[in-house]
Amino acid sequence: MPTPATTASHAHIVETLGRRIVGGELPPGTGLTLAGLEESFTASRTVVREAVRVLEAHGLLTSRRRVGLVVRPQAEWDILNADIIEWSLDSPRRRDVLIELTDLRVAVEPVAARLAAERAGDADRDELVRWAALLSDLGSQGLGDSDEYLDADIAYHRLLLKASGNALFEKLGDPIAEILRGRSVRGLTPGMPRVGTLEAHLATAQAIRDGRGADAEASAREHLTLVSGEVEEV
Repeated sequence: MPTPATTASHAHIVETLGRRIVGGELPPGTGLTLAGLEESFTASRTVVREAVRVLEAHGLLTSRRRVGLVVRPQAEWDILNADIIEWSLDSPRRRDVLIELTDLRVAVEPVAARLAAERAGDADRDELVRWAALLSDLGSQGLGDSDEYLDADIAYHRLLLKASGNALFEKLGDPIAEILRGRSVRGLTPGMPRVGTLEAHLATAQAIRDGRGADAEASAREHLTLVSGEVEEV
């Protein structure tokens, strides 16, 4: 008997179509049909519909009567979605996306640092200093590209946003974590951080601990200016 064709999973369809759209292989306005996707992926209508719903929620596809599925323009994508960030970092727009996402961090994190200095509880203040000290220790050993450094970096920045007391800033924890993770797993984070980066990180945390809002904001801005320089060299 012939071997039956492999049936694509819901996750595989989402991943494959998402990457094709974000990578530009399927440009805005491209038309697709459920029947065509069923055939292309050797998948059931139910599985294809589930995948399409996810991509619609991401803002990548829209359904139109008598037309079928249509790829939406980039301006309509949920560009802070973790999947879209990941796919973008593997697309021809990688450098532009990294710069745009870093610009977002520059706009938000210094303000979050100032607010954290004004609003954070004692436990969060001490924890921020602990994470910053660990980052300084790892980075000075040339371990800025290690998994341990990445985990600490994500924990530090999530806590910084949370400690600001601004729920909207805290919501940016996931996309910023994906930015940090995306740079690291693609070998774009240096083992030895740029000179001044670790010091600015630690100075930010210490200023937050001491309640010095203006100093916290200035140090966070200095840190991200240095990070921006790293990103622009990608």
